[in-house]
Amino acid sequence: METKNIMIVGVGGQGSLLASKLLGHLLLHYGHDVKVSEVHGMSQRGGSVVTYVRYGDKVYSPIIDKGEADFIVSFELLEAARWTEYLKEGGVIVTNTQQTDPMPVITGAMTYPENLVEKMREAGLQVDALDCLRLAEEAGSLKAVNIVLMGRLSKYFDIPVEDWKQSIRECVPERFVEMNLKAFDLGRNH
Repeated sequence: METKNIMIVGVGGQGSLLASKLLGHLLLHYGHDVKVSEVHGMSQRGGSVVTYVRYGDKVYSPIIDKGEADFIVSFELLEAARWTEYLKEGGVIVTNTQQTDPMPVITGAMTYPENLVEKMREAGLQVDALDCLRLAEEAGSLKAVNIVLMGRLSKYFDIPVEDWKQSIRECVPERFVEMNLKAFDLGRNH
């Protein structure tokens, strides 16, 4: 199988590390060679972060270049727009509609761009956008946005739902498993 590429982008502290761990665990279970990059960016300062997950028969590098991402999974709308040049033709952006103001917006030097989902779609990109924050809250924790996004991403894979859920059971502390399973279902079925 050819190598597939998933970029996970967001703002520090949103749970991209658990999302990439979950994906890596699931894909290894299916016998793929998997490379997961370290989180790049100002993750401890609330800045932009990106993690690469690459899988296939043999993967030589964890890095994804422009135009290679099959999926961009974004925790925040502006981050989805920021990384679009990495999406390959026919790729999909799965994004939370949450907006987290970057420092230039906070200081008043810039304004947060409007209508980003519409602008990305007008540019010919396939965008699957949903309010993951609201769904995470419905599941029981605002911190479950990452698992809501994984539930949504799962719709694009020919991997049984139960296998995704088993990876959640194995990657999430036991006391949070049920809440995360609910978050996964909400993301997948919304």
